[in-house]
Amino acid sequence: MVNFSGIVIQLEEIINFLKQEMLLKDICQNILHQKIIEKTAQERSITVTSEEIQVEADKIRYAKYAKLLNKPLDIRTWLEEQMVTLNDWEAGIRANLLAQKLAEHLFAQDVESFFAQNRSFFDKFILYQIVVDYEIVAKKLFYEIRDRKISFFEAAYLYDVDEQRRYKCGYEGKLSLGNLQPDLAAMVLKAPVGEILGPFKTEHGYHLLMVEKFIPDQLTSEKRQEILEQLFKEWLARELKYMLHISYWVHKQDYH
Repeated sequence: MVNFSGIVIQLEEIINFLKQEMLLKDICQNILHQKIIEKTAQERSITVTSEEIQVEADKIRYAKYAKLLNKPLDIRTWLEEQMVTLNDWEAGIRANLLAQKLAEHLFAQDVESFFAQNRSFFDKFILYQIVVDYEIVAKKLFYEIRDRKISFFEAAYLYDVDEQRRYKCGYEGKLSLGNLQPDLAAMVLKAPVGEILGPFKTEHGYHLLMVEKFIPDQLTSEKRQEILEQLFKEWLARELKYMLHISYWVHKQDYH
């Protein structure tokens, strides 16, 4: 039961609302993820101290809520508005810190090799593209651009089927291979800078591509954290799948 400004909301009402909004499954998965983290951390003697929780609470207060949470009284007021207690807030901080520590423990040594093995997907490139409806038009433009009768940018401005891309003379932006369809990504990966590629057919039409510049990515602290979180998320998904598989067979045997 929850008391919201004098109005009582029953736990069953909350669960029914989550079901109606299709949110219950995600919440249950997050709870199971937390159970997996707690169990694995305990097995590996990974803990979070009260001092670490206090340091993180101060960081949150000063960084995210500097104006709102500048006094202890303000913190209590804010927590009451969120309908949680100080213990609830600290429990959430502890859970996040425990997940971070476990991720470091499990995958810190794998980040560099993962980055190296997937380097092509992290590197960026500046891409220009022309898409037209007919193959004969695409081939005509290809030869005219190759023979310097018209520039790639002028051809995009005159012939591209997409109005916004026409205005940008074919400019698609700074992209990674993950932004492209697999067949186009394979072509871009082998493309010499400044060379026209195509035409390639997709459901959108016939494509001509040009990579203006490749921008090698660096393993920065932000990129390291991104990879670490990705590896940890994938591990959690595998562990949850295994947990549900075991639970299914245990219940099946009990039923028989």
